[in-house]
Amino acid sequence: MFFYVQHLLGTGHIKRAALLSDAMRTGGMDVHMVSGGIIPPDLLDAPAVIQLPALRAKDPSFSALVDESGTAVDATWKDERCRILLDHYKRLEPEIVVIESFPFGRRKFKFELMPLLNEIHRSTPKPLVVCSVRDIVQARSTKKIAETAELLRTRFDHIMVHGDPEIVRFEESFPAVEQIRRQLYYTGYVAPPQRAPEGTPGRNEVLVSGGGGAVSAGLLATAIKARPLSRLNKNLWRILAGPNIPQRIFDALEADAGEGIVVERNRTDFALLLRNCVMSVSQCGYNTAIDLIQSGTRSVVVPFEGSGETEQLLRARKLAQRGLVQLLTETELTPGSLARAIDLCSTQPPPGQSGLNLEGAARSARFISDIWQASLSRGGACK
Repeated sequence: MFFYVQHLLGTGHIKRAALLSDAMRTGGMDVHMVSGGIIPPDLLDAPAVIQLPALRAKDPSFSALVDESGTAVDATWKDERCRILLDHYKRLEPEIVVIESFPFGRRKFKFELMPLLNEIHRSTPKPLVVCSVRDIVQARSTKKIAETAELLRTRFDHIMVHGDPEIVRFEESFPAVEQIRRQLYYTGYVAPPQRAPEGTPGRNEVLVSGGGGAVSAGLLATAIKARPLSRLNKNLWRILAGPNIPQRIFDALEADAGEGIVVERNRTDFALLLRNCVMSVSQCGYNTAIDLIQSGTRSVVVPFEGSGETEQLLRARKLAQRGLVQLLTETELTPGSLARAIDLCSTQPPPGQSGLNLEGAARSARFISDIWQASLSRGGACK
């Protein structure tokens, strides 16, 4: 039995969780997904999801956690959620527990994840514990890096890095890799299955998207102002605003959009729009980067750098070095600089085959199966 603790605070995490869970089930595993956020019912098989009382980030900086109504949660609320999580663990008695991001990230969930890890450590028999983490982690202080490495050594058996070392090695964002290297396994990027294009939506358009987060609002507004300055001002520009952009900001974007610009919420045919457009403008989150690579579309990326974020900028630089995207930093972003970056990118040949390992979902499932079989042959879990 596979117990996947996934806090799902963003649409990107939901997408990756769905791909990993589907691959595990395809591999014959009994998967129980623990959600600390809100999962859209069309993304995951509801009977396999354990929904905890939901939390979300109050703002893009993750400065505080609030419940579904936006109310700050207190110690009593957290204790109750922790109790529910531990009760599910004890009831299911899983053989493998996979925890998303923590302890590299999700540190605000220590109130329930540390009790869970400690309960696992006391369990007999003891399940394998695996950390599931993206290709790049946020820069931390020396003290926090040391704490993370120690926790990984003492409470985790394996670390699945969902990236490709040919693009970026994990030590480029986590300098204490030597302390945990024996636990690391690169799965490749977790990408959706490739499908042949079906239809013409988005053809000859400039597609400006911001994923699901509210932090993309500035980029979308700048793109609207950049259109008259670009050589592509005769093309239709389609602005996709994610679900976390407040309605008042969406309304302001619509009001500012002139002729030749369409503003709408995210669409289910995004992958098709991306393949058909002449130019993509976006940030450079994990799933966005994969979508761009799979589409083969000319792309300008403006990685999010607010609140001290470093992940997107490093990923964008690595992709730009391989000629897969045109990089414009957030500090350089103006309507004029964006228009110039788009015009320059439009003169370049489309990016070719990336050579990236995009088999992360299937490889993760095989890895989980392999370490479990190896554990059985040794008579139990590693720690």
